[in-house]
Amino acid sequence: LIVEDEPDTAEMFAQMLRLSGYKVIKTYGGVSAMKQLLQDKPDALLLDIMIPDITGLEVLRFIRREPTLEKLPVIVVSAKGLPSDIEKGMKAGATIYLTKPVAFLELKKTVDEAITKSG
Repeated sequence: LIVEDEPDTAEMFAQMLRLSGYKVIKTYGGVSAMKQLLQDKPDALLLDIMIPDITGLEVLRFIRREPTLEKLPVIVVSAKGLPSDIEKGMKAGATIYLTKPVAFLELKKTVDEAITKSG
């Protein structure tokens, strides 16, 4: 599942992951992301921090409190790249924190590793 408020960026990530053999679902806001997560139980989540309605950090905290999702690998992909931003993301429960822009091979390797470690 990709949660990204910029449709072009969401589609770019989706294409990268489809090329790696993944089935991709996209959503653009925090509330819709939480509904999608409960409905579909994806293998991994690519999560932006700056999204509409509620922040990515709030979505992340929700995931870590939800028993059916607490072990879900969450890869934060954000333009917020200061050490304090990364620390907040990791404390909220991110599996991995990447800063934009993200290269294809880095994204593929990160998603592959996150899914392998969780399985």
